[in-house]
Amino acid sequence: MSTTAIIIAGGSGTRMGLEVPKQFHLVEDKPVLLYTLEAFQEHPSVSSIGVVCIDGWHEILQDYADRFSVTKLDWIISGGESAQESIYLGVQQLEGTCADDDVVIIHDGIRPLVDPAVVSDVLAVCHRHGNAVTSLPYNEQIFRIDPQDETSTIEYVPRETLRRVSTPQAYRYDLLSTKYREAFETGVGIGGSSYANTMMVDLGVRLYFAAGSDRNIKLTTPDDLALFHAYVVGRTLPKTLPISGEET
Repeated sequence: MSTTAIIIAGGSGTRMGLEVPKQFHLVEDKPVLLYTLEAFQEHPSVSSIGVVCIDGWHEILQDYADRFSVTKLDWIISGGESAQESIYLGVQQLEGTCADDDVVIIHDGIRPLVDPAVVSDVLAVCHRHGNAVTSLPYNEQIFRIDPQDETSTIEYVPRETLRRVSTPQAYRYDLLSTKYREAFETGVGIGGSSYANTMMVDLGVRLYFAAGSDRNIKLTTPDDLALFHAYVVGRTLPKTLPISGEET
């Protein structure tokens, strides 16, 4: 049984206001994406890495991977028009090379602070249940907007019933391949902000929670990038223990 990590790095990152896609923004002379790849390169349970990358940056990524000894990088392909299309292209790339019970990790290229313990727990839960999604408790209060008066509310969602789900996520290859084929044939679970996890639920799959970490931030805003830069340069963020997603 092998484990492949598919890293999704096809976005242009225009909202960040950078001259280059944010996954290629240099922090201490290394692209953000390389920090992400190194996390999976160094994890002993990950066999190989594939990247779904923005057009025009494939050779640059390969050069950086060679320079920083990311030897597990097996392939780089172009992404699609959406995150879902990009993931599906990555899953299709594995056809003929993955066995049904092999595990595929899906991870955002702009989450460079993924903790090895989080990856380990995602894999452990996936081995037990066939899938696993990184998750954390939701610590803020959530209120529903009153449709009769959108400036007010009369209903809230108990936060104890909520979990924040992000990447990494892990799935058996046969489940991932079958469900992505079904989704694109039926048009279910692929629109808007859909991702692998939401698609699975839309198609009737029960998902299992794995550990998460607040440090596993997604670099979406300039503030996120500044926080990551501060961590890399000053190592000011304390190491955080993953919060378990599954009761033991």
